[in-house]
Amino acid sequence: MNAPHAPFARATLRPLPAAMLEALRARFGERCSTTSAVREQHGRDESTYPVTPPDAVVFCESTGDVAALVALAAAHAVPVIAFGIGSSLEGHLLAVQGGVSIDLSRMNAIVAVNAEDLTVTVQAGVTREQLNREIKDTGLFFPIDPGANATLGGMAATRASGTNAVRYGTMKENVLGLTVVTAAGEIIRTGTRARKSSAGYDLTRLFVGSEGTLGVMTEITLKLYPLPEAVSAAICHFPSIDAAVRTTIQVIQIGVPIARCELLDANAIRGVNRHSQLSLRESPMLLMEFHGSPAGVQEQAQTVQDIAREVGGESFEWTSTPEERTRLWTARHQAYFAALQMRPGCRSLSTDTCVPISKLAENINQSVIEAEAAGLPYWIIGHVGDGNFHLSYLLDPNDPVETATAERLSGQMVHRAIRLGGTCTGEHGIGLHKIGYLLEETGAGAVEQMRLIKRALDPKNIMNPGKIFSM
Repeated sequence: MNAPHAPFARATLRPLPAAMLEALRARFGERCSTTSAVREQHGRDESTYPVTPPDAVVFCESTGDVAALVALAAAHAVPVIAFGIGSSLEGHLLAVQGGVSIDLSRMNAIVAVNAEDLTVTVQAGVTREQLNREIKDTGLFFPIDPGANATLGGMAATRASGTNAVRYGTMKENVLGLTVVTAAGEIIRTGTRARKSSAGYDLTRLFVGSEGTLGVMTEITLKLYPLPEAVSAAICHFPSIDAAVRTTIQVIQIGVPIARCELLDANAIRGVNRHSQLSLRESPMLLMEFHGSPAGVQEQAQTVQDIAREVGGESFEWTSTPEERTRLWTARHQAYFAALQMRPGCRSLSTDTCVPISKLAENINQSVIEAEAAGLPYWIIGHVGDGNFHLSYLLDPNDPVETATAERLSGQMVHRAIRLGGTCTGEHGIGLHKIGYLLEETGAGAVEQMRLIKRALDPKNIMNPGKIFSM
């Protein structure tokens, strides 16, 4: 098993050649930066890893820019790491072997909206909130919501999902096609705007979830969905996490078409109340959302209320007003930062696992028992409608004992999820942190097949090296 926070031997094997830096400055001018502040910004994500900056940062504004940069990197065998807004949680962005960070945030144009076909093509730097603002007048929306206002390129790279996945799926199901710059600096296109295809290998699915290790996605074609006629949000409090989880399992198993089903434990609610000036009852809570016709939404909410009542659920409240729904979901999306404020100066080591829905209660209950026994502050949120939840430990980053305790607890949860037929990560990705767990989950043979693909598409190992698996 990898030592998750071992020191990095960075920028010693492949320092940035002077000739390449000169060529970058000639091609990109002031858009190529080597200042410490910019480099440090691009060597940090939301993980507990130390800052690991690249040797240079280039702000690209077109697919042609990316292709030119990658071609230079290939010629000099220099690593490149795609960068969106830096919201990843598993060390995806860290320049562990030095190299150049490709900042795609300026590539933020909506390329084409095809409302009649329910598709949109965007540049990789477009964020999910920006997309939904700009297409609001079409009566359509893009449902994938990982919580953070991440770029769609980053979401595709990590195969993100989030709060709506129980109804609308993940990025895997919602990406139709890509424009990709390969490790040789060539521009290729995968997929079409058609909803299905039997033409050759499914390269789109190969790049989605590859975490930037096979190529740099610069444009993405996505599915859109009609805005539902009626939307309501509901909250229900429970005497225990187990009761909340068992309600979720029954709701899914009887086929209620719930759009969102989020679990917050008492610790998470305590932080949300303080951060968002709410007065929610500090007990385990499900925050749900229903989409459909007015009658259908009301029927769904009533069915869930009846199920919840059987296991002690109470204080069931639901609202269809946009303002109240926005208030509740904004508080949910700010839960991560709310939790950090509960222990000033801390970092959050967050682990997500996903298991078959029938095994969800076992995984969460045992994880809670272990966390309570360890005495380390923690909080739980989860997209429990599809068996995915996040348990985050609040630790002092300068305390090696707390870090080791959090890693031990995280490892126990991951081992259990794999044993129950689940995965070590439902949506965060592997990055640096879960390299050993991927090997445990898939086996050495499967990881070697991944290495063969990597060697074939990136023979010089310049595309975000050191992530997902070792070479």
